Amino acid sequence: MASLRTITRGAVGLGCMGFSQAYGPADDQQSIRAIRTALDHGVRLLDTAMSYGAGHNEQLIGKAIAGRPDAVIATKFGIVREPSGTRLDAHPDRVRDYCDASLHRLGVDAIDLYYLHRVDPSVPVAESVGAMADLVTAGKVRHLGLSEVSPAQLADAVAVHPIAAVQLEWSLAWREPEDDIIPAARTAGAGIVAYSPLGRGLLTGALPTGPFAPGDFRAGDPRFANSSLAANLQVVAALEAKAQGYGVSTGQLALAWLLAQGDDVVPIPGTRNPTRILENAAAAQVTLTPADLADLNEIAPRSAWQGDRRSFAAHHTTRTPAPPTPA
Repeated sequence: MASLRTITRGAVGLGCMGFSQAYGPADDQQSIRAIRTALDHGVRLLDTAMSYGAGHNEQLIGKAIAGRPDAVIATKFGIVREPSGTRLDAHPDRVRDYCDASLHRLGVDAIDLYYLHRVDPSVPVAESVGAMADLVTAGKVRHLGLSEVSPAQLADAVAVHPIAAVQLEWSLAWREPEDDIIPAARTAGAGIVAYSPLGRGLLTGALPTGPFAPGDFRAGDPRFANSSLAANLQVVAALEAKAQGYGVSTGQLALAWLLAQGDDVVPIPGTRNPTRILENAAAAQVTLTPADLADLNEIAPRSAWQGDRRSFAAHHTTRTPAPPTPA
């Protein structure tokens, strides 16, 4: 199986969720320009999902990549957003239909990397992955991935089909995955796609002044609340001073730290700002030595960060059962 950076055709991708949800209102034409800016400057991997904006995000990307065969598309199924609410559904009988709908919205013949977005608790993960493997055989999908899985779930999946990537939140400000799923992914031969590699904006030091905009889900994240935010910003200030010494931005330093964790790591920072896209991509040119990494671990140790991301993630992961299989 090809290495992750070969599949993604680069070390840094673009997380596209924010063009459709979670960070307040966005303008489609500005979003399309931002996506094309990324492609024009060597960022090939565009990461989306059928649930982002209930299909809007895939449609948006489809418009942006028209006539751009250089784009590498990763999308996900398994979270279903409807007017009545959000549910998980990864039943094998519906996987092909979800994939076909994504292909139509994206306007492509095949998806480069197709993820199970969340494991459906009503379906063994091996059964969902079996249906995904059929998509590879059919030529609709090139590589398979899993998002937010446990080591046991990953083991069940790779027993059915090779897994090219495991997607999870990982950054200097959130390192708990290093204890279990990251070692498991490496044992399984899967690359690691790190979402929110800039700590949802925390590590850039560019948070909004005052309250978050309506629809910005960081308003409910404990890491951005009260004393936790104050403590976290103190750590960010120390990172800012260190970044200045390297002649890079704090965000670039944070991305360079992730890239230095191994050639099997591809961060997918999300931004609507074309200038920030170029800045993030340039982080791949920043080289950190083992001494640099040790220094960063002292400046921003795991113990310094406040606010438990797990409680926030659990609240935003629905457990509503999928509908019954049609007779």
